Amino acid sequence: MIAAIKIGWRMLTTVSPRLLWKFSFGAGLNNLIAITRFERRRKRNEPYFPAFTFISLTNRCDLRCRGCWVTATPPTDMPVETLAQIIEAGKKEGCRFFGLLGGEPLLYKPLFEILEKHADCYFQLLTNGQGLNDEVASKLRKLGNVSPLISIEGGPISYAERRGSSTAYGRAVQALEACRRHGLVFGVATSVCRSNMVDVVCDEFLDGLAREGVHYAWYYIFRPAGPNPSPEEALDGPAIDALRTFIVDQRLRRSFVIIDSYWDDQGRALCPAATGISVHINASGDVEPCPPVQFADVRAGTGTSDEFRAAVAHSPFLTQFRKQIPTVTRGCVLLDSPAALRDLVKDTGPRDTTGRDGMAELAARTPLAGHDRPGHEIPEKSWFYRFAKRHWFFGFGAYG
Repeated sequence: MIAAIKIGWRMLTTVSPRLLWKFSFGAGLNNLIAITRFERRRKRNEPYFPAFTFISLTNRCDLRCRGCWVTATPPTDMPVETLAQIIEAGKKEGCRFFGLLGGEPLLYKPLFEILEKHADCYFQLLTNGQGLNDEVASKLRKLGNVSPLISIEGGPISYAERRGSSTAYGRAVQALEACRRHGLVFGVATSVCRSNMVDVVCDEFLDGLAREGVHYAWYYIFRPAGPNPSPEEALDGPAIDALRTFIVDQRLRRSFVIIDSYWDDQGRALCPAATGISVHINASGDVEPCPPVQFADVRAGTGTSDEFRAAVAHSPFLTQFRKQIPTVTRGCVLLDSPAALRDLVKDTGPRDTTGRDGMAELAARTPLAGHDRPGHEIPEKSWFYRFAKRHWFFGFGAYG
């Protein structure tokens, strides 16, 4: 109860009434509607469509991070017409909340035009913060339908090692300060790996976020991927258990929301892609289960929005992913059983959307520890989070 009161008070005292209303309606009520309609479609065996869509606006980025799956060759920006089709298709299914990522979404030139055009939707902007200055924060405040989620993955040293830049940490912190000055609803995304766990899974890290004025913190487990996957950075089982314990305990007392991407209210593993509640669409319009699973047999941008919805509903790859992966693991198939994913790709024949050799990368992967750990479940202690996960938001992952 105390944590819920603290969270409410922070929102009321740090966010303007207009932005708070837009956030409550756009990210709150819209989420409820999207999840309700998703569940209704599933119960009635109606054509499938996800409740949430994550959209990579561009594959271009101003950083080169270890473990990143995005290949910017050739540089690709999503056509405005394709993005409009995706959003309109979502609206027809009751979905008005979208995650925008990349690459780096702030490099997408039509970004503000799109945000303004779809003022009846709410967007979460997943950014490294390098270009989020006062000018950008002012534009976002004027729009009111955007919540920046800024990557802060460790202290200055571990952040520089992961991001490949000695100045990126300072600019990310400046982005937080700009968001606070302009009264935005904003959060921090943290991918937890071996080299940064001591920096980010501790009281000091969350104390610092509280001082920066964040409204939510989002923890992810590092999933090695891409041409430089760095599997040595993956967490082992005890470390994953320690992260889960930390999250559950911190939720009892923090004045901002702490989101995870992987567990239900009982501490059982979840995969948003396997449940079907979310999909990812890359900058070329390819519809993928999630960002690091880079295979697709459906592409946005062709035909009408109705034809796009029908294609998503009847995609052999997405359909079999939802049917088969839960029989293998409740967690992340990339970590737990890359061979099962490789077999599924061979059987259903989707396109390789990596821009590299995705099948060779899959063949080279070996199982790593994941969050599906039977017998190690750690249930929520907070009634507020138990209620939210059961009825509103169980925590879905975009990247990590």
